[in-house]
Amino acid sequence: MQNPKTPESQAANDVWISRIVKFPREMVFRIWTDPEHLPRWFAPDNCGIHFEKLEIWPGGQFHSCVLTPDGKNCWCVGEYLEVTAPEKIVYNIAIADEAGNRRTSAAAGMDPEWPDETLVTVTFRDLGNDQTELTIHQAAPADVARRTGAYPSWLQMLDRMETALGA
Repeated sequence: MQNPKTPESQAANDVWISRIVKFPREMVFRIWTDPEHLPRWFAPDNCGIHFEKLEIWPGGQFHSCVLTPDGKNCWCVGEYLEVTAPEKIVYNIAIADEAGNRRTSAAAGMDPEWPDETLVTVTFRDLGNDQTELTIHQAAPADVARRTGAYPSWLQMLDRMETALGA
């Protein structure tokens, strides 16, 4: 049995999503890293996203807002830690306010069990025949992600990404 305090056991309880898409890896990577394409799909259903800042390179920062139909918009800030074409993107994402100041989940009116900052790793594996396995690992508790809607939001965004790739 793993020690619940080790990084390995914590990662096992994190959000993990894998999907095979019928598009070449370079194309899938590009839609994640092109400032023209990312805003078109990187939000859950019935939502939009606005980027105050979007610098998709190692050390680059972002400041974004998911615009929701009920007006409970979600501001975030983060930094791209790794952008390795066409294999991997790693970034941290933290809850923020409109001015880009970091906030706690509770202060932002979110579930207080949701981490104030998470690490997201997206990998792109070439399966040949113009297929890519896309894997998302978010260092956040999967049970909390399901309860708060973060997990289904990822699934909706991936659906929107596939639609955008096919357009």
